[in-house]
Amino acid sequence: MEKPWLNEYDSGVPATIDYPKVPVQQFLVDAAAKFPNKTALIYGNVVEPLGNALMDTSMTYGRLLELTYRFAAALQQLGVQKGDRVAVHLPNCPQFTIAYYATLMVGGVVVPCNPQYVARELEHQFNDSGAKVAVTISLTYPIVKQIRDKTKLEHVIVTNVKEYFPGLLKFLFTVATEKKEGHFQDISGDADTYWFQDLLAQAPTKPDPVEVKPEDTGVLMYTGGTTGVSKGAQLTHRNLVANAIQVRWWMWDSKEGEEVMLTAVPLFHSYGMTVAMNQTVYIGGSMVLIPNPRILDHVLKSINKHKPTLFPGVPAMYVSVSSNPDVGKYDVSTIRACISGAAGLPPEVQESFERLTGGKLVEGYGLSEATPVTHCNPIYGKRKEGSWIGLPVPDTEAVIKDLETGESILGTGDIGELCLRGPQVMKGYWNMPTETANTLRDGWLHTGDIARMDHDGFFQIVDRKKDMILGTGGYNIYPREVEDVLYENPKVLEATVAGVPVGKERGERVKAYVVLRPGETATEDEIIEYCRDNLAYYKVPKFVEFRDELPK
Repeated sequence: MEKPWLNEYDSGVPATIDYPKVPVQQFLVDAAAKFPNKTALIYGNVVEPLGNALMDTSMTYGRLLELTYRFAAALQQLGVQKGDRVAVHLPNCPQFTIAYYATLMVGGVVVPCNPQYVARELEHQFNDSGAKVAVTISLTYPIVKQIRDKTKLEHVIVTNVKEYFPGLLKFLFTVATEKKEGHFQDISGDADTYWFQDLLAQAPTKPDPVEVKPEDTGVLMYTGGTTGVSKGAQLTHRNLVANAIQVRWWMWDSKEGEEVMLTAVPLFHSYGMTVAMNQTVYIGGSMVLIPNPRILDHVLKSINKHKPTLFPGVPAMYVSVSSNPDVGKYDVSTIRACISGAAGLPPEVQESFERLTGGKLVEGYGLSEATPVTHCNPIYGKRKEGSWIGLPVPDTEAVIKDLETGESILGTGDIGELCLRGPQVMKGYWNMPTETANTLRDGWLHTGDIARMDHDGFFQIVDRKKDMILGTGGYNIYPREVEDVLYENPKVLEATVAGVPVGKERGERVKAYVVLRPGETATEDEIIEYCRDNLAYYKVPKFVEFRDELPK
């Protein structure tokens, strides 16, 4: 098929890549062999009793591999065998990386779980995956304990956020925070429940070897997909290896053993897993782990101290950094490249962040079913006016198919459903053959996103099928268009748009939810009038609701 996008690649980005036929944990083994004394992880937090001082510690690749081997051996002692699912229910901390690669080493399947899930959501994920073991943080252990009898869990491993803190921070956390915030737990009377550190101390230094093939499932990444209940996307080792390397070569000027990755995106999400963790380990870089990016002091002080070169994130993170009134006190000039994902990147957010840092911030696109990255704008090359997700990454094919049948490939500029194929596309949903057949058709992954391609091979997401607003006049309204205009208003910090039904009228009206910048005031009429000057009449919000913050 024609691939006009290849002509627009940055000069160092290859059209195709020769992917090693190895399991993804080999990245860690290789990095430890090349850079045993290089910093792999940096972990800590700001300390309120010391005036929000930043305290953290580091772990080398040699040490990370040693702990991973031990935890893999501990899992084998608990009976974990090839194909068994291990739920990793942790925030960004060293234990996540250890548990992730250790599970893969014994042939297990990682089931990343959001620590913010409530009991009902977690119960579904445990039961649907058939998880045999769960690794959880002490703060959320009570939720796991509450639902355990309703699941197939045989063993639960509990860890504490403080375990890899530096000494003084660990002491202060124990004295001032642990019990007050619920981190302290007594598990002594709970059957088949273990402390993470106790297992490490008692385990052999290495696990028994297990053959893991590229086509074996490595991760069950849960996603809402295009419709319906949360589903487990089966990501193979080939998927995981390919996508990490695809992203690495998109940022073609990255240097082995030198990059510092600000890891504020959650590792339990496919984006953080691939872009922040697997890619960093592949190139032997350092991860600065941020458990909670809402603590902006931690983010800014980590940038100032550790000089990250790469900062993958979501638009809200870049808004928070660039709009912080104290950002001028910090050196953010080391940030060279950022890929924004998970939501559309408003042009104003891109421009303000680039002015602040001097680095490049570009929008990318992906979905969990594709491990997740499929598209990105050139880091240094051509840019299009407006919000474009960019070009397919190496070895990725993309077409626009008609919305009615999903079978006919449309021409340049036509709007339809974005469909993909490439080495990063999942092998299917876990135990859901009908959903798999609906999503993977004739070799193409149907994304459920409405898009167009221009003559240069750049793609633009118009909106999600399910997010499209059907206006009262029969017009299709795409929230992204309205949101981009709202972000151009100098008084607006954050905005999102949804369709709401109005009385007995058919269709929906547009409603905007707006967070104003600190110190700014505006009225509903003022925001509506601004939109009226910049949008077709049927796209203009009928209602505006002001909020202190938006859910994220």
